[in-house]
Amino acid sequence: PMAWTLSEIVARLGGELHGEDRLVARLAPLDEAGADEIAFVTGAKHADALRASAAGAVIVKADLLDIAARPAIVCADPYVYFARLAGLMCPPAAARAAGAHPSAAVAADAQVAASAEIREFVSIGAGAVIGERVLLMAGAVVEAGAVIGDDCVLHPRVVVHHGCVVGARCILHAGAVIGADGFGNAWAGDHWEKIPQIGRAVLGDDVEIGANTTIDRGALADTVIERGVRLDNLIHIAHNCRVGAHTAMAACVGVAGSTSIGANCMIGGAAMIAGHLKIGDRVHISGGTLVDKNLDKPGQ
Repeated sequence: PMAWTLSEIVARLGGELHGEDRLVARLAPLDEAGADEIAFVTGAKHADALRASAAGAVIVKADLLDIAARPAIVCADPYVYFARLAGLMCPPAAARAAGAHPSAAVAADAQVAASAEIREFVSIGAGAVIGERVLLMAGAVVEAGAVIGDDCVLHPRVVVHHGCVVGARCILHAGAVIGADGFGNAWAGDHWEKIPQIGRAVLGDDVEIGANTTIDRGALADTVIERGVRLDNLIHIAHNCRVGAHTAMAACVGVAGSTSIGANCMIGGAAMIAGHLKIGDRVHISGGTLVDKNLDKPGQ
């Protein structure tokens, strides 16, 4: 972490500084922070913890300023401010080492930006496109014809199958699989006939996919994850689904095929959503819920 004065933080991130300017070395939880650390308080329910905290500075809303009793940055949303401050105080590692590791297997006709970093044992297939400043960590696989947008990070052992598209600034955590075959099978009287899955999986810009999460390709049309979506670890999105912009799902959610989920939804851990349903915008689904009917009223 990099130390900053409170005035420097406010100059970069906004907010109002109340009390003396001082140097803070790192972010810390409210109940563990020390004199050289800064913590955040999301609301009045944490007032007692704020009074008891030894934090040298705090990030608060205006209604808690009177009881902060120490240097404070006042802002409208301390949690969002904390997220931005974490990025400021703990910046990414040094600039990426552009180029491909000798152990990487890169097809002759793949288009790989000169600024991309291709690490050990990465495989890039024929006709694949790797954008500017992309980082492909050890063992990542980008199959033939797949497209990885600018500034993406693919962690170890991520697989992006043939023809799939990942937008700009996406983060795919270890073991995520984009574009595996959907579960398409037709019963032929005495055996299953596999239905070829000829659609793609398409991710918009600024999407983050958790470790070991899987997004199946479409049977005919594409499976689409719109911009800004956040998917936690161990989630399964089946073929032909659409997940609207900025929707967030906690771990172990399962979404069956051909279900459409609106924008700005919040879906709790281990919720199970049946197929061919419509979930409206801004719908909240609590953890462990089984959804077997449409929830198409916005905000439900």
